[in-house]
Amino acid sequence: MFRTMKSDVQAVFDNDPAARSRFEVICTYSGLHAIWAHRVAHWLYKKKRYTIARVISQASRFFTGIEIHPGATIGHRLFIDHGMGVVIGETCEIGDDVVLYQGVTLGGTGKEKGKRHPTIGSNVVIASGAKVLGSFKVGDNSRIGANAVVLSEVPANSTVVGFKARVVKRDGIRVDRLDHASLPDPVVDMFRHMQEQIDDLKRLLEEEKKRNGGIQLHDTQSV
Repeated sequence: MFRTMKSDVQAVFDNDPAARSRFEVICTYSGLHAIWAHRVAHWLYKKKRYTIARVISQASRFFTGIEIHPGATIGHRLFIDHGMGVVIGETCEIGDDVVLYQGVTLGGTGKEKGKRHPTIGSNVVIASGAKVLGSFKVGDNSRIGANAVVLSEVPANSTVVGFKARVVKRDGIRVDRLDHASLPDPVVDMFRHMQEQIDDLKRLLEEEKKRNGGIQLHDTQSV
């Protein structure tokens, strides 16, 4: 347990350039507090002490704003940055060296029993506000963009963005795992596609104008 807690602290230094000292990290990082509370609650949960495990998890939620069901399985060196609004469901499984940002939900899609929450591989980064919903796997070394809604399996070494989330990079050139600015923007992509359509319409109008002897047509840019 001590080695695990020590590795949790090291994960903060590995992922957060604002971390200055171990004392500061241990005393002020709510994500670390939530993880440590979960490790205790999960140990009790496995011993079938369900009520006390839930009491600990709810107390942790009150103090940190992070809700982790005591049944969830969490690997080594999980880092929850900022953390407010993070929700991790009962049958969720998280691998090693995973990074979660604020507002992330690892949840289910209904009231079914059994395995109903996602399995997150190792070395995965899930950005702010992303929702991963359902019983499927997010492969190792994958990145999920901010506010993405993921409802199906994500292959290893992939980058997914958008609603409904789609894979935009797989086994491609690796970018910095914490560089959210390099993720494609689905809204920008949509406007770029619209501009291409407008340019095609302008070209067709110009051709039509020439065929009709120079009849004046409205410039689409004035619309």
